[in-house]
Amino acid sequence: MGARSRTGGGLRGRLRRYTSGKALASGLGEGIFDRALADREWLRERLAEVESGRPMRAVQWGKASLVWADLHVCWALTEDREEALALEKRVLAVQGIGWWNRAHRAGH
Repeated sequence: MGARSRTGGGLRGRLRRYTSGKALASGLGEGIFDRALADREWLRERLAEVESGRPMRAVQWGKASLVWADLHVCWALTEDREEALALEKRVLAVQGIGWWNRAHRAGH
């Protein structure tokens, strides 16, 4: 199989990093945080915390952005990389969903 191996405990490990707020500079974590920063209401809430003397640390902002994103995750097992890429292509072709997938955003 030609797929790159990842460290960090597989999908569960990656999700654990996102939910801990420690993945702000990673692909999905960065994307979530960028979108949260572009949301005026989310920023107003963070600013209100700072102005009331309750500033949060960066990790806490990461957690808050993940809550704001309200993501839902699902996955499927495939036999090999080619099958996985074909499945991803079919899923991303579904219209009317705000996908968080980098490949989808690059194509649109």
